[in-house]
Amino acid sequence: MVSAVAEPYGNAGEAAFPIVPAVPYADPLGDPFLRTRFALPARPDTFLRRQRLLDHLDQALGTPLTLLNGVAGAGKTLLAADWADGLRRPATDGLPPPVAWLTVESGDRRPGVFWAYVLQALRACGALAADGIGTPADASEVDQKRLAALAAELNARDRPVVLVLDEYDRVTAPEVAEQLEFVLHHAGRGLRLVIVARTEPLLPLHRYRASEELTEIRTVELAFTADEAVTLLELHGLSLPRSAAGALVDRTRGWAAGLRLSALAARESADPELYLKEFEADRSTVADFLLAEVLKGQPEETQDLLLRVSVLDRFCPDLADALTLRADAGPVLAGLHRDNAFVEHLGHSWYQLHPLFGEILRVHLRERLPGVEPELHRRAAHWLRGSGHLPETLVHGAAAGDWEFTASAFIDDLAIGQLFDGLYSGDLDRLFSRMGPEARSPATDLVRAAHDLSRRDLDRGLPRLRRAGKQLAADDAPGLAPAQLSCALLEALAARLTGCPPRAESAAESAAGLRPDVPSQLLDKHPEISALLLTHLGSARLWAGRFEDARTAFTTVLGMPGAASTLLPREESMAHLALLDYLNGWPARAERKALAAVSETERFGLSQPPGSGIETLVLAAVAVDRDELDRAQVLLDDAAVPSGARDPVPSAGRALATARLLLARGRVRAAVEAAEPAVCAAVVSPWATSHEALIASAAHLAEGRADEAAEVLQGVSGDQPACVVEAAAIQLAAGRTDTALGLLDDIHTQGGTGPAVTVRAALVRAQAAAGAGDTVSARRLVAQALLDARRERLRRPFLEAGAWIRPLLATAPLDELAGGWLTPRAPGRGEQPAPGAPPSPLVAVELSGRECDVLERLSRMMSTEEIAADLYVSVNTVKTHLKSVYRKMAVNRRSDAVRRARELGLL
Repeated sequence: MVSAVAEPYGNAGEAAFPIVPAVPYADPLGDPFLRTRFALPARPDTFLRRQRLLDHLDQALGTPLTLLNGVAGAGKTLLAADWADGLRRPATDGLPPPVAWLTVESGDRRPGVFWAYVLQALRACGALAADGIGTPADASEVDQKRLAALAAELNARDRPVVLVLDEYDRVTAPEVAEQLEFVLHHAGRGLRLVIVARTEPLLPLHRYRASEELTEIRTVELAFTADEAVTLLELHGLSLPRSAAGALVDRTRGWAAGLRLSALAARESADPELYLKEFEADRSTVADFLLAEVLKGQPEETQDLLLRVSVLDRFCPDLADALTLRADAGPVLAGLHRDNAFVEHLGHSWYQLHPLFGEILRVHLRERLPGVEPELHRRAAHWLRGSGHLPETLVHGAAAGDWEFTASAFIDDLAIGQLFDGLYSGDLDRLFSRMGPEARSPATDLVRAAHDLSRRDLDRGLPRLRRAGKQLAADDAPGLAPAQLSCALLEALAARLTGCPPRAESAAESAAGLRPDVPSQLLDKHPEISALLLTHLGSARLWAGRFEDARTAFTTVLGMPGAASTLLPREESMAHLALLDYLNGWPARAERKALAAVSETERFGLSQPPGSGIETLVLAAVAVDRDELDRAQVLLDDAAVPSGARDPVPSAGRALATARLLLARGRVRAAVEAAEPAVCAAVVSPWATSHEALIASAAHLAEGRADEAAEVLQGVSGDQPACVVEAAAIQLAAGRTDTALGLLDDIHTQGGTGPAVTVRAALVRAQAAAGAGDTVSARRLVAQALLDARRERLRRPFLEAGAWIRPLLATAPLDELAGGWLTPRAPGRGEQPAPGAPPSPLVAVELSGRECDVLERLSRMMSTEEIAADLYVSVNTVKTHLKSVYRKMAVNRRSDAVRRARELGLL
């Protein structure tokens, strides 16, 4: 071993610092220098060179300081070694920059040892002369003049030297950081320092960052992308689809060691793709790595904190303290994040564990602290409730098995509407489905009742709702207003489902009386409560035939702020308004509103309650009136109401549309059977009853029983103009002209009736005039009906009018009014008539601009992929547009869509 005895440097009387022999072989402790610490780490055969990171790291040549900072196993060292190896290769001018590499060890915490190795690393790459500055003799310190000499020599270099300090986090002495900053500052352009570390070095990074003299590559950038993961897995002999690699990247956060260790284990599996999808992190080599590199190096108190917060998806210091019953989480969590100990900062003092680390910690929690997990969830739930974090409160309350607390938190927050809003209802259903029968309280009964009623299960929901209502009425404790308002909402829904408008009005009055007692912030937070309540009230009013009162309720819902939680009630209100327009004889208006409701549902992917889909039923009914019977059948099939669904309005709407379709196809008996809604209601609906009577009367008339047809018409309500005018048509067909005209006279002055009413009324009067020999009046009335019907594309009234109208339609100018949409267009001058040509099927199909773009390219025989590329959208987006086009055109194939578009003049 070579002695480290110092010799004087300089002349007597001058300042001097000790040196070792010109070519030192030992550090200040007398131990030989370890050459492996100066060597670049070897890269394995499965190492993936990532050019994006090398390109970024090349910026280190232009900045004094570069920091590679990331968690253990992030790939920092191998990246730096690969980059340094590239630098050592000859440059274009033949002079590669000298690259010094030093792997720092724990013994380097002493300044003398650290600088001895740094100087030796610089000598090893030829950046320092062997007989130059020498080596510190004292392990515990280094003379400032030696550092100044080093800085001066580096500053005098023509080409900078690159010094890479790997695993620099092992240096914890503040004086070493100060000395390193001194040398870096005074070396000027002669030194490019690259620090590779898990933790933040004690250097003034903010100053370098502000002056743009710092290159940084951190954990986020070091993470593998899905495409990089595919290539890495291929290097390990695994060929997986990008989706599988993407899922693995999501689970590992692109962590290099996690990907590599998982790939090595997957190679031993019979089904690598399944293994990578379902492997248990706690039983893998990933667990061994994280436990050894992260957890076991922490103090006992820190380990305890990490184990306890592993039950949380995210946490802040106060929440962590609630779980540990200590008060030190703030600095501990900040330190763990700063040290890249797989604790990720989310902002605003909130943190989360790396997913794999969290999985492993939860398993170790159950092993080291068995039985404590439910109590941790309970503590978390109570803290989160007090801090206003309801979703997480529910998750942890359920995990603790404290269902009465969980249900109370849900109800007291006035969140019951979320079980119906189509956004969170699925998650909440799954959460509360684990609630056992032993949980008995008004809150649990309300949650169960809401769950049942959302599925239209009245047999279970109504008894639970009654029990909750009685308990709340008997309880005079303060703070019950949110629960009572929740009860009123469910009462309104129950009234809607049972067809009981008075009960709905009573529930609405109760809700109005409770609102002043509910904290205003809760009402503002949950606008869906008012939206749902008015939707249920409007539906009950519609069932009762109070159309204008219903319209007021639905219009109010549509005027509410467009919060996400009100999307479903607004969609339902729009659909109900479409039905109101249809019942009042405005098919085009009804179609526009129905299409808007369909578009809203598809746009946000809302899950509708069973038995809904009123908008689709309206579209089917409009299609029947336009004699588009195949389209109507497709729409009815699409709006299938499951058996047992109990909601009077959509049930009656389906019965109406189905019966009309069957009647149009001549299936009279089937139409009568379909006309009766398969639902029981507390109150008879005038419009539903009237339409049922019309179908039955039309069936009697078709089978030659005029008297029975007239008798059945007594069940038609005089308050339903659309029904009255159809009744008049049947009376006229039965030979009762005066009765028919009398019915029309009764509705003549009523407002709000649309073209479907006026067209049929005009045709009834025209038929009566023709029967009386008044051809002039008949022609005038038919002309009026044609003008109104052409705008709405109403064909059924003319097809159902009978043989009397055909001669009139063949004469001018009626033939021109009917040509092209009701009857074949008359050939122009010089044109030959097409024998047997069917009337042009002018269907009202409203396509969006993008749907038209897709359809136009479809007609050019472009594939889905070609259309996507041409429109600069994804293939999935094109498929979504195609699905919408097919639905609107009632077709199932590309060729049919193009053919129908040409018929409609869209192409």
